[in-house]
Amino acid sequence: MTSWDADPAHHDDESGLVDRAVSGDRAAFEQLYRRHRDRVYGVVWRIAGGDAALAEDLLQEAFVRAWRKLDSFRGDSRFGTWLHRLAVNVALSDRRIRVRQVHRETALEGTVERSAYGEPDVRAPEQMDLERAIAQLPERARTVLVLFDVEGYSHAEIADMTGMAVGSSKAQLHRARRLVREDLEK
Repeated sequence: MTSWDADPAHHDDESGLVDRAVSGDRAAFEQLYRRHRDRVYGVVWRIAGGDAALAEDLLQEAFVRAWRKLDSFRGDSRFGTWLHRLAVNVALSDRRIRVRQVHRETALEGTVERSAYGEPDVRAPEQMDLERAIAQLPERARTVLVLFDVEGYSHAEIADMTGMAVGSSKAQLHRARRLVREDLEK
């Protein structure tokens, strides 16, 4: 949580923006977009394995869906939390569709999971190594690692979002951490 997020005036202002956006005010929605774009991009970029083009597509899809579903935002949580969860669901849904397409289009040899190699948009060599190691993880392991370690979701929430069992989420996290550690030790 940034100090800006902790500012009650920020939330009052954001609540007003949400109300105006629900009423069809595109300028208010654009302000919400500008406030939340970077965080949403960060999570979809990591789930997409560092694929910047795919992350941009997912970012746009998340905000299009947010605009369409804005009237379903009840205010039970902060708008940013609702939007973040919606974006994660967009990215996970896209992944499921891509895996199904791979099944139909390609005779797979071995595993269904793919590794995505993207060009990390970071500067520090250590961070580049970490992002590269995360991007190379098999999709399920990468998704759980990003959602648990980076975004702070619980295993129960991850299981709910991905359709996997809580135990599978824990196993995938253990697998992801081990693979990242092995990669970074090379």
